[in-house]
Amino acid sequence: MRIFIQQLIFGIQLGSLYALIALGYTMVYGVLSLINFAHGDVYMVGAYIGFYACTYWLPFQRLSADPHATVMNIILAVVVLLLSMLLCGVLGVVIERFAYRPLRNGLGITDAHFWGFAIALPVAFHFHLFHRLSDGAGRFLFGIMWFLLIGMIVGYALRPVIRWISLRTVLSPSRLNALITAIGVSLLLENGGWLVFGPNPEFIGTMVPEKNFKILGGVIINSSQLAILVISLLLMLILRHIVLYTRTGKAMRAISHDIDAAKMMGINTDQVISVTFAIGGALAGAGGMMVGVLTHVQITPLFGLLPGIKAFVAAVIGGPGNIPGAVLGGIIMGVAEAFVGGSSFSTYRDAIAFTILIIILLVRPAGLLGRNVTEKV
Repeated sequence: MRIFIQQLIFGIQLGSLYALIALGYTMVYGVLSLINFAHGDVYMVGAYIGFYACTYWLPFQRLSADPHATVMNIILAVVVLLLSMLLCGVLGVVIERFAYRPLRNGLGITDAHFWGFAIALPVAFHFHLFHRLSDGAGRFLFGIMWFLLIGMIVGYALRPVIRWISLRTVLSPSRLNALITAIGVSLLLENGGWLVFGPNPEFIGTMVPEKNFKILGGVIINSSQLAILVISLLLMLILRHIVLYTRTGKAMRAISHDIDAAKMMGINTDQVISVTFAIGGALAGAGGMMVGVLTHVQITPLFGLLPGIKAFVAAVIGGPGNIPGAVLGGIIMGVAEAFVGGSSFSTYRDAIAFTILIIILLVRPAGLLGRNVTEKV
């Protein structure tokens, strides 16, 4: 019984991380009927933000050597969490504005600046224009200034090209275009990760002292597991409040029901879709940061590939577009993976996700909490 409860706790912890990523998938699918395959790579970026924040940007290394700095380390860990959520939320907005919105509305002149900064980023890394804060505030700001200058110059140079393309572009409502674009963005982030972060695996050491707690007759839960469970639950409750009790949440639900009717009612659908991507990106960034900082796994540019696929499976199991279904699917995935990983069939740990998917889709094609919707043709 003790081993069973121990594996169950580990499975719920793992499932809560899958649920955070799956929520991003299901929210985007709900408003756009789009599978954002780049979402798992946003999770990877969140882990790297946690690594750089703990290693270079914040004084974790100095404070970790001080046994009396536990409270300060916890405060800094919260700062890192918020920073990862913020930057990954911005990344989600950029992905939507840069890759998906032109498929809906066509290219605009402002898209030239996005292309300009996208070109300036690898150029800045290639010529080592970016510096860490530890290298001096002057050098850091100088590198940022050069990046912004290159991006603006390239953006203005691209304006006539973008204008020429936009006048000759015929918009297509095909969902296949969006799906191919999502795969392309995912590959761009993964391969761009090799350029920006480098090929060597990174590792975040113990920044916050860990403690073990005994519960239920010898079952051990450590502080990292407890932190992941509490933070994940808190973020899910915040998301529930946003979706059910705020104007933005009501707009999201209206768009998921009928985007054309939402436009006629005066809802700024592009803005609401951007907010949806920002929330999904922030949740994925929180999951990546917690895995990197609290579980101490190796981080690579392909770090988000497999968890992203499993979270997508969790979203489908629960019902695409259904937020409680995404949470339920994530928990089912995590618990099943934990029990298989702790058995003699541990080599099939990754395969269990797709086995569960096949079984549930055979019984419930719309997912556990999804509904079959008839479409008029």
